[in-house]
Amino acid sequence: MSDLDKVAVTSKEAPAAIGPYSQAIWVGDLLFASGQVAIDPTTGELVAGGITEQTTRVLANVKAVLGEAGLQMHHVVKTTVYLKSMSDFAAMNEVYGKHLAPKGVVAPARSTVAVAGLPKDALVEIEVIARDPRGRYGTA
Repeated sequence: MSDLDKVAVTSKEAPAAIGPYSQAIWVGDLLFASGQVAIDPTTGELVAGGITEQTTRVLANVKAVLGEAGLQMHHVVKTTVYLKSMSDFAAMNEVYGKHLAPKGVVAPARSTVAVAGLPKDALVEIEVIARDPRGRYGTA
């Protein structure tokens, strides 16, 4: 695969990448989005509050990146959730379900793992893979 096979996606409505990575990359009809933590894109700071507030901000950041790519949350086919503590799972899951698995939407496949630490000491990070059903970025 060459760089010609990849198209970067950047949203000003989500925190800017702080290293040598892209917010998201198109490859064919799949969008691979980097993990988002609960950073407010206007202040660059972690949002105040606990897991509910952080999960809400994380998913707003994910939604912004997807929106820049012309996609919506129901286009997500796979997520990976990183939690600082598995004791936060139920509260994270409640917010997650409202955004990624509302009634009538097929929930994406998901992995959830506990990690030793996250950037800015965040409580949660979520990365997603989404598919453009229109095949707009397909190779044909």
